[in-house]
Amino acid sequence: MSASEPTSISQAIPVDQIRYNDQGLVPAIVQDYLDGTILMMAWMNRESLQKTLDTGETWFWSRSRQELWHKGATSGHLQRIKSIRYDCDSDALLVTAEQIGDIACHLGERSCFHRVEGKKVAPPADTLSQLFEIICDRRDHPVEGSYTCKLFKGGDNKILKKIGEEAAEVVMACKDDDPDAIASEVADLLYHSLVAMAYHQVDVRDVYRKLQQRRR
Repeated sequence: MSASEPTSISQAIPVDQIRYNDQGLVPAIVQDYLDGTILMMAWMNRESLQKTLDTGETWFWSRSRQELWHKGATSGHLQRIKSIRYDCDSDALLVTAEQIGDIACHLGERSCFHRVEGKKVAPPADTLSQLFEIICDRRDHPVEGSYTCKLFKGGDNKILKKIGEEAAEVVMACKDDDPDAIASEVADLLYHSLVAMAYHQVDVRDVYRKLQQRRR
C-alpha cells in the first residue's frame, strides 16, 4: 500500500479518520528516522495516538494489560517522533522516530526484528548502514584474505591514500561523463570513506545526522 505524505508531529493527523479495527486499534510500525531500520510494531488506539501527537513521544495500547503505555517511561528508551504517515487505506501507521539509547526491544536489542529463522541477526536497514556494520565487524574480527582487513592493517596512511585515489577517479569519471563509471567510482569512494570512519570510531549515523542538517 502506498503511503501519504509525511505528516509532521506539529501538524494534526486526522485521528478520527483513521480506520481502527473492531477492537479500536491500529497497527503502528516504528522506524528509525536516520537509517530506516524497522524498530518495532505495536498497537495504538485513538487515545494513545492523540497522546503521541500531544507529547511528541510514542504511546501505545497494551492488549495484555488493557492500558496505555508510554514507550521508554521505565527503561528510558523513549521514542521522539519525527513524523507520522498513514497508508492509503488509513488503517496502518508508520512512525519515524529518534530512538533514545538505540534500544527499542525489551530484550535489549536495537530492533524487535532481530531474528531470522531463530538466528540472531542485525535488523534490516539501508545499504550504507549494512555495509558499515560489515566493515566494523571486519575491524573487530579480522578475516584472513579480506581486503577490508588489509586496509585496517595498513592503518591511516593506506586508507587515506586509497581515499585520495578514489576521489581522483570520481573526478575523472565525471569529466568523461560516464554514468556507469561515476556510479562505480563513487561507490568505491564511499566504501573507503566508511573504512576510514570505522578506523577513527565515527558512526555512520553521525554522518546521517549531518546530512539531515544539510536538507534545510
